[in-house]
Amino acid sequence: MITRLTEPYNQIQVKSTLHPLINQWFFSKFKEFSLPQLFGIMEIHNRKNVLISAPTGATKSLTGFLAILNELVDSAQKIALEDKVYCIYISPLKALNNDIEKNLKEPLQQLEEIAGKKLGIRVAVRTGDTTASEKSKMLTHTPHILITTPESLAIILNSPKFKEKLTDVQWFIIDEIHALADNKRGVHLNLSVERLQRLSPGMTRVGLSATIAPLDEIARYLVGYQGDEERNCGVIDVQFIKSMDLKVLSPVRALVEEDYLIKHSKMYELIHQLIQEHKTTLIFTNTRSATERVIHNLKEFYPQSYTSDNIAAHHGSLGKQARFTTEQNLREGKLKVAVSSTSLELGIDIGYVDLVLCLGSPKSVARFLQRAGRAGHQLHSTVKARIIVMDRDDLVECAILLKAAVERKIDQVHIPRNSLDVLAQQIYGIAINETINIHQLYHLIKNTYCYHTLEWNDFSEIIKYLAGEYVSLEERHVYARIWHDKETNMIGRRGKMARIIYMTNIGTIPEETYITVKIGEQIVGMIDEGFLEKLKPGDVFVLGGNVYMFKFTRGMTAQVSTSVNRPPTVPSWFSEMLPLSFDLAMEINRFRRLMEDYLLHKKGQEEIIHFINHYLYVDEKAAESIYNYFYDQYHFSQIPSDKKIVMESYTDRGRNYTIFHTLYGRRVNDSLSRALAFIIGRSQHRDVEIAMNDNGFYLSAEKPFNALRAFELLKTENFRTLAEQAIERSEILSRRFRHCAARSLMILREYMGRKKQVGRMQIGSKILFNAVKRISNDFPILKEARREVLEDLMDYEHAQQIVNEIAQGDIALQEVNTGIPSPFAFGLIIAGYSDVIKIEDKQEFLRRMHQQVQARIALKQGKTKIKEEIEKSFSYAAFWDDLQQKQHDAKDLTQEKLKLQVWSLKHVPVYVKEELVKLIETGNMRQEVWSEMKQYRAEIETNWPQELKELVLGKMGNTV
Repeated sequence: MITRLTEPYNQIQVKSTLHPLINQWFFSKFKEFSLPQLFGIMEIHNRKNVLISAPTGATKSLTGFLAILNELVDSAQKIALEDKVYCIYISPLKALNNDIEKNLKEPLQQLEEIAGKKLGIRVAVRTGDTTASEKSKMLTHTPHILITTPESLAIILNSPKFKEKLTDVQWFIIDEIHALADNKRGVHLNLSVERLQRLSPGMTRVGLSATIAPLDEIARYLVGYQGDEERNCGVIDVQFIKSMDLKVLSPVRALVEEDYLIKHSKMYELIHQLIQEHKTTLIFTNTRSATERVIHNLKEFYPQSYTSDNIAAHHGSLGKQARFTTEQNLREGKLKVAVSSTSLELGIDIGYVDLVLCLGSPKSVARFLQRAGRAGHQLHSTVKARIIVMDRDDLVECAILLKAAVERKIDQVHIPRNSLDVLAQQIYGIAINETINIHQLYHLIKNTYCYHTLEWNDFSEIIKYLAGEYVSLEERHVYARIWHDKETNMIGRRGKMARIIYMTNIGTIPEETYITVKIGEQIVGMIDEGFLEKLKPGDVFVLGGNVYMFKFTRGMTAQVSTSVNRPPTVPSWFSEMLPLSFDLAMEINRFRRLMEDYLLHKKGQEEIIHFINHYLYVDEKAAESIYNYFYDQYHFSQIPSDKKIVMESYTDRGRNYTIFHTLYGRRVNDSLSRALAFIIGRSQHRDVEIAMNDNGFYLSAEKPFNALRAFELLKTENFRTLAEQAIERSEILSRRFRHCAARSLMILREYMGRKKQVGRMQIGSKILFNAVKRISNDFPILKEARREVLEDLMDYEHAQQIVNEIAQGDIALQEVNTGIPSPFAFGLIIAGYSDVIKIEDKQEFLRRMHQQVQARIALKQGKTKIKEEIEKSFSYAAFWDDLQQKQHDAKDLTQEKLKLQVWSLKHVPVYVKEELVKLIETGNMRQEVWSEMKQYRAEIETNWPQELKELVLGKMGNTV
């Protein structure tokens, strides 16, 4: 049973429980026990499962370890320490593991100094970086506290010798549990912990988490079940024990009307001012490219204040050493400011930070609080964070986010359930270790939270697949991994290579790579695979400054065409951008309904601004901006909300558009938009284009289509079936099938010491994809690929909820013919342009759209003096055409300049110059010349003209 612990123990109770050595050490460092410690130490000491949720710097890790160190010190003093693992500590990051090792070894050394003798308590880290000799040493000098990762835990569970050291593990700690629970690494870990519990029946589980919800669900994930009964777990919720100083800031008053250069300048003035007012600032952006851009601009605008010595980046694309150096420099107080995308959200020790800046919305309350918690890392310090917004959508979103954070409304985490690919991998691992009855195995698996609802049929299908009962798959080199005796219902390992295959292919993180983009045989650049899987035939995107339309893929090559007269529909940052959480989206929708009620009842501007000011904890300037935004939307179109979806239809340059104001987050909108496009394509025979963001999506086609009729059909049909049909031939399903096939060992990433290239894996998976469809459309690994796309990548569950509410009449559908997009749609319309227009042109686009909206509102209100403004009939398609022409003219001028630079080069052969001219004109050159060019990289960087140098070096590493 899950229970909330509401009464902490007192200082005396905890102190009297701890060993004198521990007390002496502790009170030499701290004045008293913290609230998490008063709650948690005694629970862990009493061998009770516990989940502790507290902000960063609130002593969670020490709480988790203090009772354990107490027991180990007591045993050491009694000379009763055994040569076995007493505690296993898991975290999602190797860097965090290294921090914990250091933070344990230092206290142990200090305890030995107090005791005046060696205690012999051993601590060790075991990850993929651990050497063979270090692993071997652990067999003879077994660590009493083993610090490891989910993948390494699965490996040691299958290590015959080391497994013997795991038969009496007393405590199991999962740190940063929120970063594992929502993905397949967490699913894999969930099964590994249950396997460990079978080896060590008396093991106590401890979960440590930053801000997360729902805590009861995370507790169930932590402890699982014993048969049909929930295991006991106490939940300690001290997420809000720190005082918080949180604000939303805008650098200018008029977010739409203000000139871009002024906005841009004012934003960096504000960032610079905030940095200078604090000792150390941590800035979060939402993409890696934005991280680099912020650092570049700060250095350029304020060269006296920022150099490479006091400002640094930290994100996943940087090398391990570069990230480590940034972390170390932060800890040592050498940096004035660090800029990160998401990589510093977790609890790596980065020392003293007194301000966190978020540039744009963090997209979820939990993520914002995790980021904010990096400031004021000490227990009694104030969490100080600022969100800087640059447009009206961000202003509303972040104001609501701030309100939810203050009022403790945290978005709910999604935990994947019944992942059949991970199940196949773990069953294989169990079968390698022992022969086991499949009914016993099924009950063991169902004890986990992630598989508690696993159907027998799905389980038996995985057994059939692993046992090689699909004989036709042998033609595709998919062989039986286990044997299955149907008379005794026993399974076991098959083949001498079984253990090696398992050990070298373990894990859930997929191999990712870059995709070559071609027009016919001509290479035009590279895109990353995460971006490719979001594309559908007909989607338009930008690569290297040029616009292309996606056609199809073969293996690791994407074929595109250039004859595109439409703006991009998928921005290059789309795959990297964090999605808005559904819970936060619904909070925004509820605020929209309140605003519509005020406007509907003709409340005055002053009263509405007063309401906004108090409801959202924003200042008067922000409240006025929000009021103007809603005023324009209400008088121009309608205000969508949690009770109403507004569909705006208009025609532009002969193309028909319908915008769906569905502010449910990108994951829900992805599912809804694909299903509606599929219905329109099937029933109305239209070739439909989709573009989406968190706030909605639009569908467009050359011929008119009936969006309301499509929604009516959506209500009457099985939404799950429609959603599956909509992705059946998509790139995303094909790619995700490869990931699932690799996890389930249908495709081996490594075999006989050779690592298989991702390109070969993709080609093999495409053949397998077609082969399993011939066997059954519900083949378990194909079924899992569909589930992963719909439930983990998209948000089928909440999309289904929206469809149900429409069918029940709880959500109304309103059609409006607007002529041009309404203010709430500007962000959606402009998104695709972001790769091909300068930010100042984007601002001009928004300003002109805004003028058109205001002109139409004024005309409705009988103000005729602005009639000329409407007669200009601003078209965003015309704006795109004008922009394309401007860029074409500018490109011609640039090309001529670059050609002159080529012919002026010294010591360069004529044939190379001819190829460089070809590169300037077509974007490509012969491969052998490229190879030769790379040998002269130093010469290019040192002596070539700047523009030509940037072109050539850019093409060498051209990726989206």
